Amino acid sequence: MSFAELLKQYDINIPKPGDLVKGIVITASSSEVRLDIEGFTVGIIRGKEMYRESEDYANLKPGDEVEATVLELENEMGIVELSFRYAGHKKAWNKLRQLQSSGEIIAVKIVDANKGGLMVKVDHVAGFLPVSQLTPEHYPRVQGGDKNRILERLKSYIGQYFEAKVLDALEDDEKLIVSEKMAWEEKQRDVISNYQVGSIVEGVVTAITDFGAFVSFNDNLEGLVHISEIAWQRIDDPKEFLKPGQTIKAQIIKIEGSKIFLSMKSLIDDPWKHVFEKYNVGDIVEGKVLKVNPFGLFVELDVDIHGLAHVSELSEKASVDPFEIARPGDTVKFRVLTIEPDKHRLGLSIKALKPKKVEAPEVKTEEVKVEEVSTSAEASVDKKTEEVKEETKE
Repeated sequence: MSFAELLKQYDINIPKPGDLVKGIVITASSSEVRLDIEGFTVGIIRGKEMYRESEDYANLKPGDEVEATVLELENEMGIVELSFRYAGHKKAWNKLRQLQSSGEIIAVKIVDANKGGLMVKVDHVAGFLPVSQLTPEHYPRVQGGDKNRILERLKSYIGQYFEAKVLDALEDDEKLIVSEKMAWEEKQRDVISNYQVGSIVEGVVTAITDFGAFVSFNDNLEGLVHISEIAWQRIDDPKEFLKPGQTIKAQIIKIEGSKIFLSMKSLIDDPWKHVFEKYNVGDIVEGKVLKVNPFGLFVELDVDIHGLAHVSELSEKASVDPFEIARPGDTVKFRVLTIEPDKHRLGLSIKALKPKKVEAPEVKTEEVKVEEVSTSAEASVDKKTEEVKEETKE
């Protein structure tokens, strides 16, 4: 009876190259591992096929059960040639697909960085964590968007472990994309339920951008104070009011999914409610020019109240360059034109300082004809002559 017939008699499935088989470790050394495959043959794993990088194949000992991929049914020694590498690769991608479906949060190791993001390892499968998928804490907020400084910030994360979710796992393309932001958003959503709009929080400024400041507060949450919510007055640069590490109080004004929007100015009384206690339409005031734009001057009347002198109110001339009228830092006199407390607007004018010229009303004179004047004079003389004659007769 042939070996094949013997195997068939005992109903033993003969594996084919490429099949995944299970085996029990017989011996394990640094150079090779031998497996008992289903009690009918022995397989060997050696060289690059050892795949020690995987935890499943590290520190094996006799009696451990592992999976391996069949490379050859019979090698030069007459035993089955096996590979942990292919089995481990297949197993790793299967696990990654399961993680993508389940949305489970995992730890990924940062191994390198480029200007677009971070290179990571997940169960020894190489992946990528794009900058857009970083949490606010790790997002490289760099003034002016300097790419070299961004890369420097990203490289500082090498060697660290970030919590992330699998975004894409495409085995055929060997493309693995992970998202730290998705994991952060899930955790943040769970904690956000303890807060509501109107809640007042105390936190630390973690980063400042052109559009506002990020603030970390209780339960490792983070919110954004937009530049328009820092103070009641006009702000051009948040760095003039806040600095990283500063402790502030703010009010939650909006919760949108995992995003929290904060306001500092909502905790301060609106100075525009009392603007008429300081200023009235027609008043002549002095103000410091904060900014000059083609459409006018932004003016600080006091710490809380700012106004705008529109270009049309700077001069009697039809066309004028605001930069010829004033420069930032200049103190200039204005007349208050309009006050709109609800809109936080106050209109100023330079040309209204000069009194308007009042033109004398036109006097209309009636034309008197020369003939009429002459006739009237002659009649007057004749009348006087008659009166003299009468007096002589008497």
